[in-house]
Amino acid sequence: MKVINLEITKEEKENIYLYPIYKMLSWDLLFYYSISFLFLTQIKHISAADVLLGEAFYPAFRVIFLLPLTTIIAKLGKKKSIIIANLINACSVLSYIMAKDFSYVLLGQFFSAIAFNIKGVVESNLLYDNLPRGPKRGLVFSKIDGSATSWYYYIDAVTSIASGFLYVINGYIPLILCFICCLISAIIAFKFKETEKDLEMQQISTKKYVKDLKNSIKYMIQSNRLKYLLIFGGMFSGILTVLITLRSGILKQIGVQEQYFGVIFAVLEIIAGISARNQERIHEKYRNKTLGVLAIPTVMSCILIGLFVEAKFAFVITIIFILIMYFIQYVARGPYYTLIKRYLNNFTDSSLRNKISSIFNLLENIMKTLIALIASFLLRITTASGTILVIGCLTTIAIVLLLDKMRGKVGLKPEEYKKEEIEFLQIR
Repeated sequence: MKVINLEITKEEKENIYLYPIYKMLSWDLLFYYSISFLFLTQIKHISAADVLLGEAFYPAFRVIFLLPLTTIIAKLGKKKSIIIANLINACSVLSYIMAKDFSYVLLGQFFSAIAFNIKGVVESNLLYDNLPRGPKRGLVFSKIDGSATSWYYYIDAVTSIASGFLYVINGYIPLILCFICCLISAIIAFKFKETEKDLEMQQISTKKYVKDLKNSIKYMIQSNRLKYLLIFGGMFSGILTVLITLRSGILKQIGVQEQYFGVIFAVLEIIAGISARNQERIHEKYRNKTLGVLAIPTVMSCILIGLFVEAKFAFVITIIFILIMYFIQYVARGPYYTLIKRYLNNFTDSSLRNKISSIFNLLENIMKTLIALIASFLLRITTASGTILVIGCLTTIAIVLLLDKMRGKVGLKPEEYKKEEIEFLQIR
């Protein structure tokens, strides 16, 4: 990938070039999500409600271990942290492969929570911190990160197709390939270089870092812009995560055969990849309305899916309508993660970015826990379509109210914010 020529050190330049290669293979689990629901319910004989209950434990684990891990990351540095995260991710996949009952699923979720806590704090900041300060920093970040994200979606599309057909041959094959991909990600991470900023951060005492973290949290609460961005980001990320399992449940409910799951999700991943590649155009077109444009159609589509499936139309009509709704969800999902990171990182320095990422992950996983627990409870008393209908209604109300609160506080030009708002965000 061609990167804009900027005044940077050799180590920073190498990290910038390596980052897209790393992210397109390592951002999330490959060969996994299109068949994970089927693997756990059909091969491991774990109920759909317990699968979602396990997903509720995952963000709960992330909440519990986030702040201690943030301190550990500061001491280890980004490179070592990413290597360890990918190795732990491999352990989580191994737990699912060896699962005999629900306790193994919980163990896998525990390992996964540790891994993605570290990845969530470190990965995007690794790129942002290696880019020099300047008015174009956010734009350069979004271009590189957006392109890497789109390539991940394309690769995920190919692996989704493969995993669907491989699952029919032997359900363990996709999980084994996923395990191998985690090990490859760890090997790639070894090639990242530690910069002077990383080494300086590692020299800060744990006591001082914890004190700085507490002060940063207090300042974040005082910033209307950052506070609402964090709450919105946490809520919408939680919705997108729970939808992964509910989409599979809907397809299973209407009678789609397992080998076609991978094909369907592959097409959707390609759509997300195209959308992610065009995230800058989306940002430029909608500006301060971008988050609302992504969120409202997503939560509304959940309501429509639930109503349409419950109405019991003919199979062909139902599957076409559901795929259109999934299309809407993936168009929003593609650019969202890059854009929310860009908005959170605006006006910040390296010291504050890690702390913002930690708090964002904290809120994100609290929301994931709540939504997953509600979904797990609903699946015990109703169908997947009934569950997604209720989730859609609740989240639509919450998102609309939150967006109304954010009006006039988020998405303004730098000169439109109060002076203390921007100065606070640049406190070291």
